[in-house]
Amino acid sequence: MLLTLSPGRRGRLVAALGTAQTIGWASSYYIPAVLAVPMAASFGLSPVWVFGAFSMAMLVSAMIGPWAGARIDRLGGRGVLMLSNVVFACGLATLAAAPTPAILFLGWAMIGLGMGIGLYEAAFATLAGIYGREARGPITGITLIAGFASTVGWPLSGLMLVTWGWREACLGWALIHLCLALPLNALLPRGTAPVVAPVAEETGAAAPPPFAMILLAVVFAATWFNSTAMAAHLPGLLQAAGASTAMAIAAGALIGPAQVAARLLEFGLLRRFHPLVSARMAAAAHPVAAVSLVAFGGPAAYVFAVLHGAGNGILTIAKGTLPLALFGPVGYGQRIGWLNAPARILQAAAPLVFGAALAAWGLSAVWLTAGIGLVATGALLWLRRR
Repeated sequence: MLLTLSPGRRGRLVAALGTAQTIGWASSYYIPAVLAVPMAASFGLSPVWVFGAFSMAMLVSAMIGPWAGARIDRLGGRGVLMLSNVVFACGLATLAAAPTPAILFLGWAMIGLGMGIGLYEAAFATLAGIYGREARGPITGITLIAGFASTVGWPLSGLMLVTWGWREACLGWALIHLCLALPLNALLPRGTAPVVAPVAEETGAAAPPPFAMILLAVVFAATWFNSTAMAAHLPGLLQAAGASTAMAIAAGALIGPAQVAARLLEFGLLRRFHPLVSARMAAAAHPVAAVSLVAFGGPAAYVFAVLHGAGNGILTIAKGTLPLALFGPVGYGQRIGWLNAPARILQAAAPLVFGAALAAWGLSAVWLTAGIGLVATGALLWLRRR
């Protein structure tokens, strides 16, 4: 029996899930930038140890992702996403109470578990189970909202840090999960009954071609690597190109708005086209940005940031819409979990690898990410519509 959601309720569902995703990202992926230094200092450690714990969390999320996706395929996403809020809260509370570095690492491992069952992949799988092939719009909608996770998360973490301390900041995020994100995820429909009838051809859908899966996994891994490398080292890269510190920071501030603007473009004009079209343009944006930065130096910092941010914004959506458009909604959750597992592993290594390249090669390190971007673009050109 099909569920029926009115347009108004569909909007409320997207708003609720998008807000819960914002909390999930802000309290996991974005807290090391603000809390890593005081967190490490309280144990007499270098911040490298905290970032290492965060990399471990991403590896944990990579391992748990396929299981979470398969469970969402069978039972729906409501329970899994609500569980993620409890796991996030427990992990953050463990950080807040950690007496030793070992317990700190345990807290980050728990947060990694929450990331694996509660961030975009799980949300995308939930929407695919509800809307089937019509999930592209809702997927874009939640990424539009959660695109402000850093905008909300960094200032809020900083405010809690200066007002109370890093332990209390972690505890504050834990309470936000339990008091706000958990009730929001509870608004999702129960079970797996879709709100739209499945297409006849999907009833007995065959397994997707293995080569197509490999190509898509390469795309996701390449783009996640570049995204994480730039998130960690963009100011340093722009300064190596000749930009001043103030210019590098100002250019970096444009990435968030560029991501949101590109997602609005995807939600409007580009939704008329197959997701492969927008994904190919988005993957090519970083190599083009790299060429402009090398060719024109510091003055091109703003162009680089806008192109990279716009491409990254659309590619985040493509991670949800491409598997849906190419392979259909049957088995989507487990499939997206496997597709993103290599990406999570490379994401964990990206800050270290690109940091070493930047230290050794200076501005020429951008050719590493440009080449990786070209690999992603080539793989997308090789992929064909179903």
